Amino acid sequence: MDPELSPDQKLFEAAAKDFLDKEYPLDRIRRMDAGAGFDRDWWRRGAELGWTAMLVPEELGGGSVSGEGVRDLALLAEVLGAGVAPGPLLATNTVLAGLVAAHGTGPDHSAAIESLVSGEAVATWAVYEPGRQWAPLEPGLTARPAEGGFRLDGVKDRVEAAGDADLFLVTAATPQGTAQFLVPAATPGVTVERQWSLDLARHHGAVRFDGVRVDEAAMVGRPGAGEVVERQTQVALVIQCAEVCGGLDRVFEMTTQWARDRYTFGRPIASYQALKHRFADMRTWLEACHATTAAAASAVQEGSAGAAEPVSTAKSYVGDRSLAILQDCVQIHGGIGLTWEHDLHLYLRRATSNRSLYGTPQDHRRRLADLASL
Repeated sequence: MDPELSPDQKLFEAAAKDFLDKEYPLDRIRRMDAGAGFDRDWWRRGAELGWTAMLVPEELGGGSVSGEGVRDLALLAEVLGAGVAPGPLLATNTVLAGLVAAHGTGPDHSAAIESLVSGEAVATWAVYEPGRQWAPLEPGLTARPAEGGFRLDGVKDRVEAAGDADLFLVTAATPQGTAQFLVPAATPGVTVERQWSLDLARHHGAVRFDGVRVDEAAMVGRPGAGEVVERQTQVALVIQCAEVCGGLDRVFEMTTQWARDRYTFGRPIASYQALKHRFADMRTWLEACHATTAAAASAVQEGSAGAAEPVSTAKSYVGDRSLAILQDCVQIHGGIGLTWEHDLHLYLRRATSNRSLYGTPQDHRRRLADLASL
């Protein structure tokens, strides 16, 4: 627990941890069926604890513990990351970030915001497309004007919680530029196909839009509003990096305890100098992961014009260092670290999946080069 947290934040953190430990312990995560979604009642109860309200202003029914919603959301993501939790924390809050950022500049989506904050509805961001890398402002899915609205045609894949979502926030190419549309999952022409996922607790799907008709009120903001997509990207990456940091904390603690308990030749393996060096390296990397993530969360919270730089720095660093730390922890555990029964693979799966989504570390290093005019 961070000593700099306020009493309210510490209570919020403890409540989230207790709720997760009781409802979704790691043993339940390991026993989840392939392709199974999360418990909707569990998610609604999480929403009652404020998990979906932190990016939403009070006048729209939201609010956060400290008044700094992005930082509070990062704190929650660390807790859920430490438990490899299921649920659409990133997906729903990323959509809410876009709806709030666009509020007042286009059709009114207050009702959708209210349903997402209450946990009655689940939303996800449909932004990736088959065979394509991270390019949110270059969608292949089209939205053509038709009869007072639009016709959507195309496919999105790697859509988190696609099988459980009630609403899809879809990026599409229009004659006026890239736009986003809020499309109910039950709309005729929308079909969802589950995709294999490395993460046991988090699932993705491909969503096909075949002649899907939506009216003008489905548009979020206005065409060409790249700043809304940028805001969503930054929020998604802060949540993702914080979640990975929470998992790394748990794995590092697990591994150091194992090294103290595991004896060879009459002494704990933690006493060997070679392993001490590895632990020192891992601890240094772990602290840097936290530092870069905290810097990114602060920049996004403050709405800094230069927030893209610390956000991409965090994604690049955490994406690479997390796997190095986790692989070292697996090796230090020896044979038991490679077994299904041990919890290590749950964290390795989550970190590996997160590394590839919303831009790889290489994508974000290229982005940093562009930001630096290199």
